[in-house]
Amino acid sequence: NRRAFFKKSIDIGSVALASTVSVKATYNAKDIELKEVNVKIKNLTQTYTIVQLSDVHIGGLIQQEFIKNIVNRINILKPDLVVITGDLIDTDIDNVKAAVDELKNLESKYGTYFIVGKHEYFHNIQKIMDYLNHINIKVLENENIYIGEKNRGFNLAGVYDVFGYRYEDFKPDINKALIGTSGSPTVLLAHQPKFIKEVVNVDLMLSGHTHGGQIFPFNYLVNLAQPYIKGLHQHNQKTQIYVNKGTGFWGPPMRLGASAEITH
Repeated sequence: NRRAFFKKSIDIGSVALASTVSVKATYNAKDIELKEVNVKIKNLTQTYTIVQLSDVHIGGLIQQEFIKNIVNRINILKPDLVVITGDLIDTDIDNVKAAVDELKNLESKYGTYFIVGKHEYFHNIQKIMDYLNHINIKVLENENIYIGEKNRGFNLAGVYDVFGYRYEDFKPDINKALIGTSGSPTVLLAHQPKFIKEVVNVDLMLSGHTHGGQIFPFNYLVNLAQPYIKGLHQHNQKTQIYVNKGTGFWGPPMRLGASAEITH
């Protein structure tokens, strides 16, 4: 009887603990943190504010109201520009146009810029890029654009995702992306942190993809494939990298040990 009592107590305790953790993880997936980060870049003489979104995964459980709330939060910040570092859309674009169209309401001085992530390759990547360009979200396709006042601004460059190597199309090309960028600081958008192995002459790289591990302890598994999981890092003497933990979620609507974030 004593053994049965202890076994039943352990069973009940285990179920209670699992339920508590699940509820907390589900809450974390909806509670998006505003992450404030200060980055110093050599030879950048003027301050600029960037808002970064990543890995929103529109489709499934993430729909119009979720995006509308994100847009409202960003507009309060009055950023100079908004960047979206891949895995924005996780279904056929025709299924989620109402949600995607909410992004047209983003307000910033220099506009909104996007690079593809891995998941865009699964859902007609060209169609997605065409639609985003159509609603004035500039897709950076191995190219760059100058942001800010002449001689006081920076280059914003963007590349396709490394998944393009396996897809055998839409492959990242860092050399093409950086044409004409010498003489000014450069910020690079690249979805996966491991692309930093191919990067030279870039001051700051903004990435996503990892979800910060999303659910502990998967962060340890992610770290086997990616050199950085989250946050700001000094990669070498010249280049820094910031990895956004993801604004949405993929798979189960849960996060544990890795909050969703909007990076400012």
